[in-house]
Order: sequence, then C-alpha cells, then structure tokens
Amino acid sequence: MSGKFQGYLFLSLAMILVGSTVIASKIIAVGLAPFSATALRFAVAFPLFLILMWFTRTSWPKLGARDWLLLIAQAGAGSVGYTTLLIAGLSLTSATDAGVVIGTLPVVSAAIAILVLGERPDRRVLAAIALAAVGVLTIVFKPGEGDTHSPLGIALIFGAVVCEGLFILLNKRLKAEISPLALSMLMAGLGFAVALVPALVESPSTAQFDSGAIAAVLYYALIPTVAGFVLWYAGAARVTGTEASVFTALAPVSAVAFAFLLLGEPVGAYQLLGIGCVLAAVLGLTVPQILAGRRTARALPAGEA
Repeated sequence: MSGKFQGYLFLSLAMILVGSTVIASKIIAVGLAPFSATALRFAVAFPLFLILMWFTRTSWPKLGARDWLLLIAQAGAGSVGYTTLLIAGLSLTSATDAGVVIGTLPVVSAAIAILVLGERPDRRVLAAIALAAVGVLTIVFKPGEGDTHSPLGIALIFGAVVCEGLFILLNKRLKAEISPLALSMLMAGLGFAVALVPALVESPSTAQFDSGAIAAVLYYALIPTVAGFVLWYAGAARVTGTEASVFTALAPVSAVAFAFLLLGEPVGAYQLLGIGCVLAAVLGLTVPQILAGRRTARALPAGEA
C-alpha cells in the first residue's frame, strides 16, 4: 500500500468520524444539556491529548499574552460554540439536515476570509459560495415535516459552522508556531474551562442525564475528537494540503448516511439536492487547485519537482 493511498484512507476515516459526530450530537441533545455535554467531552479528551503529547514528546508551546487571548477566543468559538450550537440545533431538527449544513464549512471559511480578511475572491470562489448557499436554502425552505425539520434548528447548526470558520480564521492570526497536537490539547483544555461555568448554571432540572447521552459524549470525546485527530494528521502528512481539503466533503455524506442507517431518518429529494449543491461547491473549490498543482509539478524539472 503506497503512502499516498494510506493518506487517502486515513483522511477518509477521519472525515467519516466527523460525520458521525452529528449522530452522537443528536443522541446527546435528547438527554443532556449543551454546555454540560461540551464540558464532559473536553474533560475526557484533555488528559488523553496530554498523554499523546508525552508519548510523542511534543513540546509545550511558548505563547505570549496575545496568543493566549486568541486561543481562548478560538476555544470559545470552535470548541464550545460549535459543539453547543450543534447539539442545540439537533434538538430541533433532523441529523440529515445537519449533515447538509456542516458540509458548508470549507465554503463558509472562504466567505469569512473575504469578509474579515478582505481577500479578493475569484469567480470560482463566488460560485462555490453561491452553490453552498443554495444547498442550505434548499433544506431551509423545503415543506415542513413537524418536529423533524426546523428553520431555527438549521440556523443554530449554521451558527456552529460559522463558529468553526472563525476558529480557522483565528488560527491564522497566531504568531507562535503550535504543533497540531499541542493545539488540540489546548483547545480541549480551554474548551473545558470555557464550558464549565455555563455548564454549572445548567441546573439538573434543565439537564436530563441519561446513559445514552453520556455514552454518546464519551464516544464523541474518544473517537472523533482524539482518534479522528490522529487519523487526520497521519493522512495529511502523506498528501498535499489541497488533496486533504477534498476529503472534508465526506463529512456531510457520512452524516446523512449515518442518519439514514442508524437513526432511520428519511432522506428526501430536497436533502439530496442540498447535499449535491454543497458537495459541488466544496469540490469546485478544491479540485482545480489539485489539478493546477499537478500541472505545475509536471512542468518543473525532475530535480525541482
């Protein structure tokens, strides 16, 4: 098995696990309040990341006050904001709808870069943003299906995607060099600290604990959060960045498939159309970059490629 094929396999497994977090969050939403679930997730993941840092001899990053503030903001947006909004949204709408919406992350990140960083988009980026918007609007305005479809729930999940996009933007603002493992450890630790206070405010009367929800949180912490990290970076080390970005399109597909197979949720024409638009947007952003990179590599002399 070639190194590149191994990379593709690891990336695929990582994104399938990301898709499974939608199902875990749907189960959590039934029996556990959002901040309590988020605090528990990071309480479990944080010590495991510390063990991984010790095992791999990863050094602790040296950070200034500005970087610490940025990391706290990252944890509030990407770690806590994403998880709590996803769980809250899934208490109102279906996992299938959520799978479509989370697929917009690469496109939302590009839109945030345009709006916040002032980057100039080309036609391809604008077309991808428009396609992703059509995909989300397709499920927002589809015929109502009672408790399984809620525009407010979809809005909360889209808010989670925006939070994750802000996480990516804030990461670009860091001055210090932080290894992926150290960053994951910091996000888990700071995420726990940020979520703990609102979790304590969530009284037992509003946070219904049950074994299924707790098991789903443990799965979320152990498998997608920790094992998913290991798989993603093992895969990313074997392929180019643009190749790795293509595999993010597997997350919404796996989320919709899991919702159908595990939760028995129906997948209708509107959702298929929505996910088709989102996938087309993501692939439209990434595939041309890969092709351009390969053309450049072929054009270089053998010693420079």
